[in-house]
Amino acid sequence: MGLMNATKLKKRRRQFRWKDRKFKVRTLNLFAKSDPLKGASQANGLVTEKVQKEAKQPNSAMRKCCKVQLTKNSKVVTAFIPGNLAQKFIDEHDEVMIERIGGKQGRTKGDIPGVRYQVIKVNDQPLAMLVKGKIEKGRR
Repeated sequence: MGLMNATKLKKRRRQFRWKDRKFKVRTLNLFAKSDPLKGASQANGLVTEKVQKEAKQPNSAMRKCCKVQLTKNSKVVTAFIPGNLAQKFIDEHDEVMIERIGGKQGRTKGDIPGVRYQVIKVNDQPLAMLVKGKIEKGRR
């Protein structure tokens, strides 16, 4: 360490920051580039099929989900269907709106493996209102 050494230390620190994965992902905006929703909070899509996912240990439930093909870029994602018996209101080829579930750091929430999105609307009708019985499902 000598006089005027801070320049060299600053330069080296700037160089080796690129070895840090979090810094690289944040700086190059890699999350938005690999994200199916392209940084948006919600997206529309068509239901291709209804599936059931098995919950992680120690739970043993079958979580009701559906495969959704996004209209903006044709990518297929799995979306959770929240609500008791809510899967009755969703059929194949229905138009749904999905949003992020909001697990930690964009990961899955709770005990559902590989599911990062949930259904909020079916054919422009809010799913929560359909489950409560306040409105009927709209025709398409």
